Formats: sequence, structure tokens, C-alpha cells
Amino acid sequence: MTVVAVLLGTLIFVAISILFAISPGHPAPLRDDAGQIIPGSLSERVTVQIGGIPQGMFIQSVDPANPMLLFLHGGPGMTEFFMEDDYPTGLERHFTMVWWEQRGAGMSFSGDIPPETMTMDQMIADTIEVADYLRGRFGQDRILLLGHSWGSYLGIQVAAEAPDRFLAYVGMAQIAHQLRSEVMAHEYMLDAYRERGDGVMVRRLEAAPVSMADGTSPAWMRLRDTAMHRIGVGHTRDMRSVITGIFVPVWQMRAYTVWEKINVWRGKIWSRPFFWEDLLRDDLAARLTAFDLPIYFFLGRHDMTANPDLARAYFGRVNAPMSGLYTFDNSAHSPLFEEPGRATEILLQNVLQGTNTLADAE
Repeated sequence: MTVVAVLLGTLIFVAISILFAISPGHPAPLRDDAGQIIPGSLSERVTVQIGGIPQGMFIQSVDPANPMLLFLHGGPGMTEFFMEDDYPTGLERHFTMVWWEQRGAGMSFSGDIPPETMTMDQMIADTIEVADYLRGRFGQDRILLLGHSWGSYLGIQVAAEAPDRFLAYVGMAQIAHQLRSEVMAHEYMLDAYRERGDGVMVRRLEAAPVSMADGTSPAWMRLRDTAMHRIGVGHTRDMRSVITGIFVPVWQMRAYTVWEKINVWRGKIWSRPFFWEDLLRDDLAARLTAFDLPIYFFLGRHDMTANPDLARAYFGRVNAPMSGLYTFDNSAHSPLFEEPGRATEILLQNVLQGTNTLADAE
């Protein structure tokens, strides 16, 4: 028993040592194809007082004079900069990319955050304050705003509230009416697993109800991600597990300290309950359709997390000075990471130029 205890203690010590060694807490510098640091490039983490609390962000750019793109991550409370390791977008080559971690998420999580500040009004105000900080620091009058999933629910409301800060708004996996999306996902997966002859999963889904009247059951919330990823309709088309696709990559990320890696998961668990029920029930197409800036939607054809048909119907009601909808045929929930080349082309040729020449035919 003593030998076993010693071996176990040694393994734990080695694992902790490795974890600290791969957690220096700073992003890598940007390098050219020859591996040399790009002169004048920027790759940093910044903590700024936003809404009365310290909030963190990563900023990367080969040229800080490039147009600025503020990315609003999903969740609520789930950061996404870690995706750049396995699904590099390359956007820092064309934009000054800002990966802000929202109030209660990742670097911006703290046990001292007053729970009463975890409101939509405060999240909108925080986003506008971040935009103003970036506009002032980098001398850009207007910047691009891109929201993903929960970030699209936040982002489209920010776009309506403060259009004067932004060149355009891009909604990736745009949320429209999330409870209806959950119901549609449940129906889709029941049919898909029945066709596969997977009786075990069918029975699990049948025991995990979702309805417009009763909302999402705890059983559904425990099962949905697993069921989606097994058939390629989850976070990305090729991601088969939250553990291997999200959990492990976060722990391997060198830009975080060990404590920040822990806070990614603390923040996700803590943040979600403040917003989830309101997010589910809100029908954006019924209350938010008029905008004073260009609006673009990036939709993954295989996305069951935020149903693209609902987003497409919402887009049909949008009234904006310019708009464009783009379906990514080889993507699920994350077109920017799954098809970065096409996403970059659209951002450069349409969004920055204020046109929609590459958009889906109506």
C-alpha cells in the first residue's frame, strides 16, 4: 500500500508540475512563415476596468493599424480563444482581433462580482464600454462586432443600442428564439438516432423532454451536447466530444494561468443561470428588427445548437442599411473556425466594404 501511495503521489506531483509548466499565462507572439516574430505585431493580454470590475481580453494583430474586430464569445460564460489552437482563423493577419472574456467568464471571472450585476443591461453596457476602450486606444472611430451563439444574442442587442460604435454587426450561429431551437434539435436528433438504429440514445432522448410550454428539462441539458456531437451537429462538424474538443484544449492552453483555467469552468457554471431562461424565451424577431448599421449572419448548415432556419427567418425580418446572409455548407455551430478561409473572404470583401455580393441568393 505504501508503494502504491508513493507512486500515486509521484504521478500527482508530475501532473501538477506539467500543468504549471504549460500554463505561463501569456499568448505566444505572432510569427511569420519562417518562425520569426513579426516586427510591430501585437499579441498581448490586457485587463481593464469595465463596468466597475477588472475584465480581461487577448489582443492579436500583425499590424495594430488594421481594422478592429471585437469577438463576443458564447456560453453564457464560455470563452473561445482556446479554439484558435485547433481551429486557427488567421484573422489576426487582417484585423486587430480582440477576444474579450465577458463579465463572469474566464479571465473576467471573480467570486467578488456582485450577482445583481449579472444582467443583460449590464452586459450590453460592458460591451459598449469595451468598444469605447478599443476605439480610444487604437484610434478607430468604428470597429467590427462579431457575436457567436450567446454572443450573438448579446451582440445584436448591442448593435441596436449603439450603432455609432460599429462598422457592422456579424452574427455567427445567430440566436433567434432559442427555446424553439431546442425543441427542433430534440426532434431532429430523435429522427437521426432512429434512422441509425441507436435505440439506447432514442430512449435517452425520449426521457429528456423539451417543449415550448415547459422549457428544457435537466435531463435534456445533460444530454444535448453529447447527442449533438456524436452526429456532427454540435460545436463543430468534426468535434465528437466536449471532453476532447473543449475541456482538454482549455487545460492545454498556454495563454492562461492554472487558476484562470479553473476559472473558465467556474465562470461557465456560475454565469449560465443568470441568463439562460430569459435567453430561451426571448423571440428576437418579435421585438428587434430595425438597425442603423449593416447586419450580416454566418450560419452553419449542420448547426443544431442554434437552428439556422430560425436565424434565416429572423434575417428575413431585419431592416438595415445593408445586410447579408451566408450559409456555410461544411459547418455546424462555428463557421468562423470550421471554414475560416470563406469567413475571412466574406469579412474582407463584403463586411468591410459594406456590400453583400457573396451572400446567399434570395
